[in-house]
Amino acid sequence: MFLEILEREFYHNRLMDYLLCLAILAGGVLVVKIVQAVVLRRLRAWAEKTPTTVDVFVVDRIQKNAVPLAYLGILEASLRVLALTPPVTKIVNTAGIVLTGLIGILFTVALVRYAFREYMRKQGVDASRDRALKGVISLVTALVWVLGSVFLLDNLGFRISTVVAGLGIGGIAVALAAQAVLGDLFAYFTILFDRPFEIGDFVIVGDHMGVIERFGVKTTRIASLGGEQIVVSNKDLTDSRVRNYKRMARRRVVFQLGVTYQTKAELLREIPGIVADVFRDIEGAVLDRVHFSSYGDFSLVYEIVYYVEGNDYTKYMDIQQKANLRIYEEFEKRRIEFAYPTQTVYLSKA
Repeated sequence: MFLEILEREFYHNRLMDYLLCLAILAGGVLVVKIVQAVVLRRLRAWAEKTPTTVDVFVVDRIQKNAVPLAYLGILEASLRVLALTPPVTKIVNTAGIVLTGLIGILFTVALVRYAFREYMRKQGVDASRDRALKGVISLVTALVWVLGSVFLLDNLGFRISTVVAGLGIGGIAVALAAQAVLGDLFAYFTILFDRPFEIGDFVIVGDHMGVIERFGVKTTRIASLGGEQIVVSNKDLTDSRVRNYKRMARRRVVFQLGVTYQTKAELLREIPGIVADVFRDIEGAVLDRVHFSSYGDFSLVYEIVYYVEGNDYTKYMDIQQKANLRIYEEFEKRRIEFAYPTQTVYLSKA
């Protein structure tokens, strides 16, 4: 009697087939639940103790993408034991393709976001770059969704070749019409990832100098020393030679001083040693060389080269001031005269 009931057909399938379908579905769901409760929990506990974030990302993707995909596979497997009508089969297949495509797109988006954030975290991100990164992530996410949707529609049987061709022609037209904007956009990506400067860096670009205030998708703002704001397009900025003084680890300083032609040769020989003694007593300065470099129009010229550790301009000026005062004092003791522009006029009796 019981076997006869199991053999009865409803909508072209035996009751036994329906029970088998339910058994496969229930068993698969139970297995996934056990894996989630036991395996994934232990994997997450292990991943949180590792020094890298890759393990946590993988566990999250298993939880958020692989588990739904497993449920979808179980549903597909359970329905395979049933004799479905062609319309129902088409609906099931279409739903499977759509859900698989959506899960794939979500995984790709998550992977892109993780890759961007990990790259910027290792590079060291300030608040302004984090805001810029969110804009880039949104743009890439939109691109992934567009490409994923096109791929999904193609797998569903839609003829999208004409649409893609039209988008390609339209894209070329837009690109030609917006060359300047696209140039600034790509330059923005260069600034974001190559990091030639940061917010707060003191830079010189061509004839302009100042502190970087912020950079956007099209322009970068520089606060000049005079107080006004200089707006430079990103493309002009990346095409220019940018001198970034914030990243100067060691400043090389070259200056000259001139003494009169009346200075005796013995004193001329002593000047390098005098200057060396002066710099030996100045903290933060390292003397490189002192040379009697040339004969000037009205002076004997000495060239002095020294280094200052760091990029602090005030520190450099303080050191230069100390050096100037000490050299002046030492020259005054030895009666070495500094030269200044003079002319000698010779008069002859006619």
